[in-house]
Amino acid sequence: MAFAAILPCIATKRPAPASMKPASFPLPPDLVDEQVMLLAVQRAAFDYFMEQVNPANGLVRDKDKHGWPASIAAVGLALTSYGVGVERGWLARDDAVERTLATLRFFAGSEQGDSPAATGHKGFYYHFLDMDNGRRAWNCELSSIDTALLIAGVLAAAAYFNGAGKDELEIRALADFLYRRVDWQWMRARCQLLRHGWKPETGFLRKCWRGYDEALILYVLALGSPTFPVERASYDAWTDSFEWKSVYGIDYLYAGSLFIHQMSHAWLDLHGIQDDFMRAHALDYFENSRRATLVQQRYALDNPLGFPGYGEHCWGISASDGPGPATQQSHGVRRCFRDYAGRGAPYGIDDGTLAPWAVAAALPFAPEIVLPALAQQHDIFHARSTVFVTKQGPRWVSPYRFGINDGPVLLMLDNHLHDFPWRLMRGNTYLRDGLVKAGFAGEWLAEQ
Repeated sequence: MAFAAILPCIATKRPAPASMKPASFPLPPDLVDEQVMLLAVQRAAFDYFMEQVNPANGLVRDKDKHGWPASIAAVGLALTSYGVGVERGWLARDDAVERTLATLRFFAGSEQGDSPAATGHKGFYYHFLDMDNGRRAWNCELSSIDTALLIAGVLAAAAYFNGAGKDELEIRALADFLYRRVDWQWMRARCQLLRHGWKPETGFLRKCWRGYDEALILYVLALGSPTFPVERASYDAWTDSFEWKSVYGIDYLYAGSLFIHQMSHAWLDLHGIQDDFMRAHALDYFENSRRATLVQQRYALDNPLGFPGYGEHCWGISASDGPGPATQQSHGVRRCFRDYAGRGAPYGIDDGTLAPWAVAAALPFAPEIVLPALAQQHDIFHARSTVFVTKQGPRWVSPYRFGINDGPVLLMLDNHLHDFPWRLMRGNTYLRDGLVKAGFAGEWLAEQ
C-alpha cells in the first residue's frame, strides 16, 4: 500500500470527530494536519484501483505483481471505491460509470457452469481470475466469502448510480441480476452453515463458516436474497459457534486477526443495532470492534514474545504478507517467519509482522489510538507497503500492495470522515432485509 511521499510527517494531537468533513473555513492546525494525513492515505489507497485494473473487463489484480491474477474481493472493493472517488473529486462520474459497466457486463456475461475453466457457477465466482480472459486461475475454489464481497460492491454500485440515464439504469439492472443469480442455498450443501467454497474436481470444501469471522456480510446477503435465501437457522448456527473472551480485562466477541473486525463493517453500519447474540451481551458489533482494536494495542504493549518495536503506537496484527517462509536469528532469538498468513492477537500467529493498513482501517472504532499510530508510522506509509516485520537489522517491508488491504482502508476512512459508504448501504433493501432476518433491530433499522 504505497502511501508514498504525499503523506506528511506530523504529530497528531487529538482525534478528528467522526462527522468531520472538508470545510470552507480555517481549521485548527491539529485538525488540518489530521485531515491532510487521512485524505492522503485515502487517495493513495484509491489509486490502487485506478492502477491495477483491466479496463476492458473491470478485473482488479489481487496484488501489484506482474502476471498476478485478479481477486474478486478486490473487484467488489473497487466497485465501491468508484463512488468514493467521484464524491471526493478524484474520478469523473462518467468514467466511474464506464468502469462499473465494464465490470458488471463481464460478470453477467462470463461463463457459468461446472467446467474447471469457467468464471463461476451457481452465481458464485472463483476466488482468483485471469486478468485478461476472466477464467479461473490457479485451480482455486469457487469462494463464498469472496463472492459476498464482490456482491457487496455490486450492490454499492447500484445504490450509488441512481440516475435516470440508460447507463445507470443498466448498472442497476445488472447488479440486481447478479445478486439474484447467487444460489446461497446450494452453498450450504445439506448443512446449516455456509461452506467456504466448492471445486469442480472435488466438490464442496470441508470447512464451513464457523466461529466469528468476516462472514457476517456473507450471512446477511444470503438471508436477504429474494431468490435463494438461507434460513434464519443458518445464521443462528453461525452465532452459536462464537467465542466470548475476556482479555486484558476487556470482554468481547473474539477473533484474532484485526481485519475480521473490519471487513463486513466496510459496507454494514453496525452502530447501535443488535442481533440476539449481541443483545444478550448488551453490545453491538461496532463496539465489539472497538474493544478488539484496544486489545490489539494492549497486546503490543504487553509484547509477550519480546519483539523489538512493539508499543503504544506500533501495533496491528492481521492477515498479511510476511518475510517468510524463513527461520532467522532476531535479537538473539531464533524466529520462524511466515509469508502470507492469518496472523492474530492475542492468540494466533505472531511472528513480529505488523500490518499498519489494518490499523488505518480501524479508525472509526478507536480514533484516539489509531490517529497517533498513523502519525508515528508515517515512515512505513512512505514505503511500498504497509506491512513490516520488526527484526534484527533493517526491517523487512513487503514490496507489494494488495487490493484487499487498500480497499478497507479507503472505505473505513470514508465512513469515519463522511459516513458515505455506510449511508449508501443503509438504503439498500436487500441488506436491510438480511439484517432484519438475522434478528438485528435498533436505531437506523427502525427508521422507515
